[in-house]
Amino acid sequence: MDSNKKYWKGLEELNKTPEFVEKNKNEFPEPIPIEDVLSGGGLLGKTPRRDFLKAVGFGVGAVTLAACQKVPVHKSIPYLIKPEEVTPGVANYYSSTYDGHAILVKTREGRPIKVEGNPNDLLSKGGLSAQAQASVLDLYDVTRVQNPMRTGSESNEWKELDAFVLSELAAIKAGGKKIRLVSSTVSSPSTLAVIADFIAQYPTAKHINYDAVSYTGIIQANQNSFGKAVLPHYRFDKADVIVSFGADFLGSWISPTEFTTQYVQNRNSKSLQSKKMSRHIQFESGMSLTGTNADVRIPVKPSDEGVALVNLYNAISGTTLAGSKKLTDNATNSAIMVAANELKAAKGKALVVAGSNDVAIQILVNAINAALGSYGTTIDLDNYSHQYAGNDKEFVDFVGELKTGDVGAVFFLNANPVYDYYNSKEITDALAKVRLKVSFSDHKDETTNLCNVIAPNHHYLESWGDDSAIEGYYTILQPTINPVYNTRQTETSLLVWGANPVKEYYTYVRSNWDKNLLAKGGLSGQKGWETLLQTGLVKVADKPAGSYSFTHDLGEVAHTILGQSDKLAASGDKKFELQVYQSKAMLDGKRANNPWLQELPDPVSKVTWDNFAAMSLNDIRKQGLSEGDVITIAIEGYSIALPVLLQPGQAEGTISVALGYGRTMAGPVGDNVGKNAFPFVALRNGTLQTSTGVVSISPTGDNIVLAQTQTHHSYEGRNVIRETTLKDYLKDPYHNSGRSGSDHKAYTSLWDEYQRPTYNWVMAIDLNACTGCGACVVACSAENNVPVVGRDEVRRRREMHWIRIDRYYSFNDGKAEPVTEEREIEKLTNLNNVSVVHQPMLCQHCDHAPCETVCPVLATVHSSEGLNHMAYNRCVGTRYCANNCPFKVRRFNWFNYWNDARFENYIQNEHTNLVLNPDVTTRFRGVMEKCSMCIQRIQAGKLKAKIEKRPVKDGDVKVACQQTCPANAIIFGNVNDPESEVAKALKSERTYYVLEELNVQPGIGYQVKVRNRTELEA
Repeated sequence: MDSNKKYWKGLEELNKTPEFVEKNKNEFPEPIPIEDVLSGGGLLGKTPRRDFLKAVGFGVGAVTLAACQKVPVHKSIPYLIKPEEVTPGVANYYSSTYDGHAILVKTREGRPIKVEGNPNDLLSKGGLSAQAQASVLDLYDVTRVQNPMRTGSESNEWKELDAFVLSELAAIKAGGKKIRLVSSTVSSPSTLAVIADFIAQYPTAKHINYDAVSYTGIIQANQNSFGKAVLPHYRFDKADVIVSFGADFLGSWISPTEFTTQYVQNRNSKSLQSKKMSRHIQFESGMSLTGTNADVRIPVKPSDEGVALVNLYNAISGTTLAGSKKLTDNATNSAIMVAANELKAAKGKALVVAGSNDVAIQILVNAINAALGSYGTTIDLDNYSHQYAGNDKEFVDFVGELKTGDVGAVFFLNANPVYDYYNSKEITDALAKVRLKVSFSDHKDETTNLCNVIAPNHHYLESWGDDSAIEGYYTILQPTINPVYNTRQTETSLLVWGANPVKEYYTYVRSNWDKNLLAKGGLSGQKGWETLLQTGLVKVADKPAGSYSFTHDLGEVAHTILGQSDKLAASGDKKFELQVYQSKAMLDGKRANNPWLQELPDPVSKVTWDNFAAMSLNDIRKQGLSEGDVITIAIEGYSIALPVLLQPGQAEGTISVALGYGRTMAGPVGDNVGKNAFPFVALRNGTLQTSTGVVSISPTGDNIVLAQTQTHHSYEGRNVIRETTLKDYLKDPYHNSGRSGSDHKAYTSLWDEYQRPTYNWVMAIDLNACTGCGACVVACSAENNVPVVGRDEVRRRREMHWIRIDRYYSFNDGKAEPVTEEREIEKLTNLNNVSVVHQPMLCQHCDHAPCETVCPVLATVHSSEGLNHMAYNRCVGTRYCANNCPFKVRRFNWFNYWNDARFENYIQNEHTNLVLNPDVTTRFRGVMEKCSMCIQRIQAGKLKAKIEKRPVKDGDVKVACQQTCPANAIIFGNVNDPESEVAKALKSERTYYVLEELNVQPGIGYQVKVRNRTELEA
């Protein structure tokens, strides 16, 4: 470990503030409420069972109390005729698709309970995002629109709704008024065909793709540069050098799950064993998930990004564009030159991307990539992406049509512009002039609330359909449950209203595949259709890469970029450059009513249930603010009040605010969570842009404590993170792993050792592959019935996640003498250049588990297969085990989250409990819980092998966090099998064990983080 390197989760930990020291000194800062139990109503009434036991002990009184309870009797009715495909207790899996990715949906007794990645998916190889994992919960949301609705009508019948819509469309068609179908990008071939048929029936109709976060700039730039208006398919796996200007491609940009899978292929264990590793340089304003993973990160203001790109082009091309100028920060100028030299050295295997939606900036990026020979290698314009086809100009024209009253009917499909368009008031006022307004939303969102017809769409798990995220790649969508409510698939509604001879969408999809798509996958007929439903996907051979030469004149482009840079620059007191971005959990806010996503900590800030104003330390000090102080951010007549968050790595003079919050009609979970930042989006040069311009700030005098998980646990300065540089690693593969050769350090043990001849379940986690995305956190919650506790309980340090992603900041002052607290605090005056490491942390299943020695009732014990088990029925809630756990991974149930009115927004409704995994019990108040290594999956894998009369093979058992990880950072298996993937991973020279010096012998080995930089510096 570098002696000048120190890791910390937050400034309170680094500064050792009195509040932080007090909270972490007292393991459980809130006492057991025995006095409340004894005085507040005595031992009768509503006293919880666990508190009763705390008061009187485990005795006859408890038995007597339990015997007095009345238990309702429910008559069980067995299957009269059991469906062939359903065996009680055995899961069924169905192929489907989510966001263009092939998935597998796990069902139990006819109800979907879990979404898994399809290992044959060509985009992410079986990995899934947090949004995909959480999507199953939306199926059972009781706040969905449950029946068709029409203003002024009490009928919930589809026939009456159809008659009304058809009569209105006929009148509008006769009057010559325009009909508009507004949707987020549609990439389904069959849906596009249905829309085309509908438009053919109504010649004045037009389909408008509208994306809340737009990529029009890239598409238009490719039209201007190459005559091809497409969104490219980027190939990060083929890039040796990656330079990004504000593109959060691992977090929210275009296809982050796919890009994560690609990105780690040149950075994981296999790559390092080949002595290769890609180089990643990130220029950005706010600290993004991608920025935390970069080898080198340079904070720049939004107004400086364009100037930096001009200078990068000059350095690569050897020319000087008219008006070029250097940045005021010499360090950034030097970084641009370094990036240019490395890109030129990697010509043909280099990639430059930019997150801006400005056409001029994207044209310049095209010129840079063309000079580097990236087209046909790291950028594919032939097998392009269908994921974002939104056209900003078309939508602006549509708003103009609304205002003039030319539109007679408008249909909204998966689009909510009243919430997420920058000028929502303009749309709200204009919609009043439209005769027929139809929403297909399954929730009564902000736009739906203004419509006079609601034709609620099925949830995707109730639907038939298909998708094509990338040219030549097709996935199938099939229902896994009958519709929960009286909804109807949007395509069926369009078929009915378009007088299509085919009325059922399943028939339409099947016909479309028989005619156009099955043959592309070498399939045909009924057998081919059944094969498709089983495999879930079809891949057509890639088109050969075409030849693309860049000939666009860059003079006007550079003039536009440099002129815009001057307009975006902030000057004066309390003036800042604002940039809005998509958070990893909320994205554009469509899923704001999903509690799994609301409680997922932001990968960088670790904030849940809120957005905030991220600022640098120097800016906060200059403004006389403290973290949590609420400030008003104002620009051109719109303002919001948000708490300040000190964000290391934030470019000085800038503020970053997340989109997707501030919903007013999302549902009970998402309503009024945070503030809406979409009105800050700017329409500039014909496109919607997230670099919004100059804002003014003013304090309100309020202070809000954010629900932030980053410093709820402390290792008190002990070494848990180890990293090195590629240069040092190649020189000494064991550098910083703490190992000599292939042996671990030997420690004297007072424990008895036991043999595990058959199974010894362990895990390996590659810190070089883990990006910190958090998909594993949601997957674990879905698999193991982990409850959501809400903002107030998170503030009290009571989050229940079984796996967390610890985020560590660090910097290096380059001095040789030992680090002191004074030196580190002095360094805080410049926190722009921190580096970040993400570390998944869960129960380590220690062979010498300290929790097991202190449990007075043997509730936590070690198994003969190397796992630390919890017997919930034994646990009486002493919490000794959590106090004695050095990793702080045990969770105490302060409440019965499954049966407490304070948590009714999550699970206590008519249908939501159907999402629970029946193989995992729900835990009660007073019980300690933690990661079980998905013991139910281990048992299922062993049972399957037994039925098939064979040994358990490597890969038969995959835990939930492992299965969803798009980076394949988590490997689980039986270390007794020397050929298993986990056994090979743990033999890596990079393997180390957290707090190995305690000799608790963890069952999880981590692999040292490697950065491709010349020296370890922050």
